[in-house]
Amino acid sequence: MWHLVQAVRPQGKPPVVTVTDIKILADRIEDLLPQTQCTKCGYPACRPYAEAVANGEANYNQCPPGGAEGIARLAALLGKPVIPLNSANGVERPRPLAVIDEQICIGCTLCMQACPVDAIVGAPKQMHTVIAELCTGCDLCVPPCPVDCISMPPVTGDATGWDAWSQSQADAARARHDRREARLAREREAAEARAAARRSVGGTVAAASQAAQTDAAPATEDAEAKKRAIIQAALERARKKKEELAAKGEGPLNTERVSADVQAQIDAAEARRRRLGLTGDDNDSSSTPR
Repeated sequence: MWHLVQAVRPQGKPPVVTVTDIKILADRIEDLLPQTQCTKCGYPACRPYAEAVANGEANYNQCPPGGAEGIARLAALLGKPVIPLNSANGVERPRPLAVIDEQICIGCTLCMQACPVDAIVGAPKQMHTVIAELCTGCDLCVPPCPVDCISMPPVTGDATGWDAWSQSQADAARARHDRREARLAREREAAEARAAARRSVGGTVAAASQAAQTDAAPATEDAEAKKRAIIQAALERARKKKEELAAKGEGPLNTERVSADVQAQIDAAEARRRRLGLTGDDNDSSSTPR
């Protein structure tokens, strides 16, 4: 398997493959992958697949976007014969491009959360757009769309595999994916830190509140009425803002015929975002490419 290390093995003894050897091999395998991050190989991204091949846990014919040429590249590196693409992982095909039908889009952000290279721009309850030159054709945005508003038309004619993709495109997609992964890691760490701080402060506040409630008088009806008025005013401002966006054509165009099942999916996604502390304006904009 590993002609990279066979050159230094003692005569008559099996090769000794070290962690460093495997890492170097994984690096070289990753360099030969198209970096579409499509998961069709059975792994969550190109890097884990490269590591699995380097460790002998995966075969080198599981990357449909790389196609026959990709297999030939990996075979040459590994000193292996060229074999057909494993049909269980998909087929070699012209590269597709994600296209969002704005007449159907409901602005749920699920496609943005699924895109591995930040090729979709938008925000909750706003129109989403695919940046064509950044899309890798991975298909990952299609399954989570609750209203089936994303199509994947081929855009490279008869060209397939590496003929439909370039090394510069692969390098750029890899860089965007790595930046996205780093950003998500930072967001998770920040959310965990905020949650820990809330738990710490919450315990202190709860103790103080319990002590205060011993002497506190019940809230007056006037205070409750004031609270309801504040909430109502906030809802009215949100309604007016939504109407203004719709008048400008900047809002989603299919919000009135959302089924209960679709709304449940959206609510679940928003609940996950709230749990992670990602509902603020700053975090919504973080889904745009950087």
